[in-house]
Amino acid sequence: MRQERLRDPYGRAVTYLRVSVTHRCNLRCFYCLPRDANSVYGASLLDLDEIAAVVEVAASLGVTKVRITGGEPLVRPGVAGLVRKLGQMPEITDLALSTNGTLLAEYAGELRAAGLMRVNVSLDSLRPHVFRAISGRSDLPRVLEGIEAARRVGLGPIKLNVVVLRGVNDDELAEIVAYASAKSLTPRFIEYMPMGWGRRWQDSFVPASEILDRIRPLLSGAPPHRIPGDTAVYYSLRTGGDVGVISPVSCRFCDLCNRLRLTAEGRLRPCLTREGEVDLTPALRPRIQPEAIAQLLRAATASRPVRGSYASPPRAKPMAAIGG
Repeated sequence: MRQERLRDPYGRAVTYLRVSVTHRCNLRCFYCLPRDANSVYGASLLDLDEIAAVVEVAASLGVTKVRITGGEPLVRPGVAGLVRKLGQMPEITDLALSTNGTLLAEYAGELRAAGLMRVNVSLDSLRPHVFRAISGRSDLPRVLEGIEAARRVGLGPIKLNVVVLRGVNDDELAEIVAYASAKSLTPRFIEYMPMGWGRRWQDSFVPASEILDRIRPLLSGAPPHRIPGDTAVYYSLRTGGDVGVISPVSCRFCDLCNRLRLTAEGRLRPCLTREGEVDLTPALRPRIQPEAIAQLLRAATASRPVRGSYASPPRAKPMAAIGG
């Protein structure tokens, strides 16, 4: 029997669980990880069966959307097997993955066959020298190849997530829109958030209003719209399709938040911008206890704040450790 659905003290239903499977990443984007980091934390990670058990309980409490994240989720062995398990849960109607795209060409077909529905790909620049300056790697060709592979096997719609950085990539927004439009992708421009190692935040931050001004000549003039459960505001393009703008700093959307985050080491994070977390491991080890997991999911939901709060200086915990 389905249990009572998750709803926080402010009446917001939780229907979306972001699941981080690893802290590790094979890129070193300066707004996320230090260049000399081998990993973010040394804590023991949940095994994939434990993750599946948490998702199964969450699904019984009304979660219908799951996104697999990292770090870079595809660096962890067995992710396709996890996708297969989650895809067999009838309550999960939206199963997606966020990736930097560098390993997507290798795994796209396997992931699609396992039941993955769609992907979001981080793509902060189409210029090789800028891509390297941001990520510390010369992997742009691999990312573009991965996007093509995802298109070929039907992992769609594909969204391109672009963190806009002043003086770095803010002059190529039109170029990215043109690339996305030509391939029927949806670009989404995201404000740089003061999280983790975001020490360049004050110099690099570009507000959503300025992002919108820069792309306004490309827009059709139709009223903007939202997709339920999506944090972006979407604008129609003259060439067809949409472009999204995500403004977590200048125009927060806490009233629309419908998510919890499961970190790779087994902690539920009720709010991206606040440090409080609920440890799930006592309900998973030495044995999996579904009712205890349910109680902790309810506790995390009950502790969701009405509004997020960014700190200055930036929060200590990086995006790679949270799952974005």
